[in-house]
Amino acid sequence: MDNVDPYTVPDAGVDKRKKRSEYLKKIVFASRNHGKINEIRAMLADSDISLVSLEEYPHIPQIVENGISFLENALIKAKTVAEATGEIALADDSGLEVDALDGAPGIRSARYAGQSADDAGNIRKLLHTLRKVPSEKRGAQFRCVLALYSPTDGCGETFDGCWRGVIAEEPVGCGGFGYDPIFFLPDLGMTVAELSPEVKNRLSHRAQAAAKLKKKITQRS
Repeated sequence: MDNVDPYTVPDAGVDKRKKRSEYLKKIVFASRNHGKINEIRAMLADSDISLVSLEEYPHIPQIVENGISFLENALIKAKTVAEATGEIALADDSGLEVDALDGAPGIRSARYAGQSADDAGNIRKLLHTLRKVPSEKRGAQFRCVLALYSPTDGCGETFDGCWRGVIAEEPVGCGGFGYDPIFFLPDLGMTVAELSPEVKNRLSHRAQAAAKLKKKITQRS
């Protein structure tokens, strides 16, 4: 990838110049997932960034995520949305990696039980798959890659986070989304679905990636 600052707006006359901080005030989040966008917004709440949902761009179709890793899919989504909107885009690709399943469901976490699967269906399939796996071998991690992409120079940058835990034997808690009800945190003695949003947004894989993003933006503003 070219070593180009993705936040610098090329000269295009005095009236079109923007400071970096101004250019970054609006970022389009390349997702219509309410859970993800609410978490990212909360994590960026103390910044000057206005995070806009992809729902505000109904003309953009479902993005084909044909990468072989979280990083590739995040960049695909960010690049697609940046080029379609003309705005800096932020994309999240994240999922659950289970040790006993050699990292599955991984990039297929959202569709683990099929293309039209919901969270409950994915959880049921995973628990069934792990039904004979003992507790000491049910280690797992949530992984997140955030990709920030600028349409002005075709340059992107990524930020990652990882959160270790254990797959519980049954769902517990009603907060969060996705696999949160079965992702048990031994140090806290509860699942992610039992955490308050404030605690989750401080500890999670997405929070770790967002913290790296905020640090980079702050350095360049």
